[in-house]
Amino acid sequence: MFRRRRRGESDDDTVIDDVDVDETGDDTDASDASDDVVLETSATAAPDRPQGPWDVADAPDDNSPRLDLGAIQVPMAEGMEVRVDVQDEMVVAATMVDGHSMLQIHAFAAPRSAGLWDEVRDEIAGSLRESGGEASDDDGPFGTELKARIPVETPGQGPGLQAARFLGVDGPRWFLRGMLTGPAATDPVQAKRLEEVFRGTVVVRGGDAMAPRELLPLRLPREAVEQPPAEAARPELEIFQRGPEITEIQ
Repeated sequence: MFRRRRRGESDDDTVIDDVDVDETGDDTDASDASDDVVLETSATAAPDRPQGPWDVADAPDDNSPRLDLGAIQVPMAEGMEVRVDVQDEMVVAATMVDGHSMLQIHAFAAPRSAGLWDEVRDEIAGSLRESGGEASDDDGPFGTELKARIPVETPGQGPGLQAARFLGVDGPRWFLRGMLTGPAATDPVQAKRLEEVFRGTVVVRGGDAMAPRELLPLRLPREAVEQPPAEAARPELEIFQRGPEITEIQ
């Protein structure tokens, strides 16, 4: 994991089981759209994210340190950890850890002509309800979000429900999804730092043709590949294999 440690911080490291909603679909890109239509769509999509998350083409020159994971560049906030989630030897997500709260970020390809969040949000909500959870739309700092309670199995306590917030932002040919768990899922004060990380994330879509809802390719950061000598001030790397899946959408 990569982290910038706060002064006087303890080593307490509480891990909350990962929640994954695997979206696949048969959506097709609007490859037959004219240039005029594409330009009009891009212009109308911008107001949905006037202050981030950012496409690499319009990212601000704010000198903010970001961890380069390929398709996404994630801000490094003081005292936070960045966990790289791996599944089948592929990097599939980045998880920010702020105390006992977490923000998991996935990036997907999206159609040129329409966003995915409205459809994906309905699918997540339906899947959660079918599995015994709860979900409802709510207004949030990025527009409509999903306020949820997800089924979990807690060792020694049995089944229960865990609060979560699903964030979604549609960009130019990409869709970014975030999931907040822990105290940040219910406390706006504790959520603020993680929300700012989500807002400051830069998406590098690339020009390759990809099916809508296909995960954008992530990679281990250069610091991990080079395996530098350990130093007290250098962030650590810890790679997390995906745990039990709680919800899945076909």
